[in-house]
Amino acid sequence: MKSILIVKTGTTFPTLKQIKGDFDGWVMRGLGRDCEFDIHVVRVCDGAALPPPRGWAGVIVTGSHSMVTDREPWSERTAEWLARTVKADVPTLGICYGHQLLAYAFGGRVGDNPGGPEFGTVVVTPNACSETDPILGDFQGPFKAHMCHQQSVLALPHEATVLASTRKEACAAFSLSDCAWGVQFHPEFDSRILKVYVLRHKDKLLAKGVSVRDVFASCMETGCGYEVFRKFLQVVRIRARMPQSRLLEPAV
Repeated sequence: MKSILIVKTGTTFPTLKQIKGDFDGWVMRGLGRDCEFDIHVVRVCDGAALPPPRGWAGVIVTGSHSMVTDREPWSERTAEWLARTVKADVPTLGICYGHQLLAYAFGGRVGDNPGGPEFGTVVVTPNACSETDPILGDFQGPFKAHMCHQQSVLALPHEATVLASTRKEACAAFSLSDCAWGVQFHPEFDSRILKVYVLRHKDKLLAKGVSVRDVFASCMETGCGYEVFRKFLQVVRIRARMPQSRLLEPAV
């Protein structure tokens, strides 16, 4: 049985980590206790080396407190690795930072969101392109998801397709090739985690004229995360049954 690789691009606040665990643990929780795949974690943010892409059933790239635009060495190496992973036809899901890094890896542009920071449980609106998408296709109309970001994908790679948007975010989700997806929202968050992030960023939100009270009040539980991980696992299962030749890393 092949394994799923979690690429950890950051760590949460120490006090929150003591109570709720860390980014990789939240992703594992989202995948569910019944997930039949072994889970491996590589902490690229701490300088850990990435393994060859071939042989993995799937890859999930976490969020981070870093910024893609900082172009830290570990992040640049991970972007190059992501490009090879997707070209090797390995199912890949990028979350928040991972979403932005995936777009950047294929020539997209990342920068500060022109609409300002987006926090809270917000309405995500799928577009017509999402109707047949393996991940978002089952969402019948708008759904609520947890947002916590200051930067965005400002320009997608030419081969990518926008799947959803929000009031502030033009690219809340996208697909790339037929095996990779980026979601700007956080399917791994619960409302308690989100509230901590809102309070931690209250000064930045206030500086942008955002009502922290309204954003905090918006935080609620949503089934969106469960559905995103469930559908990604379906893709992973299907791909894992494909002939091995489909998953080999192409020559570069």
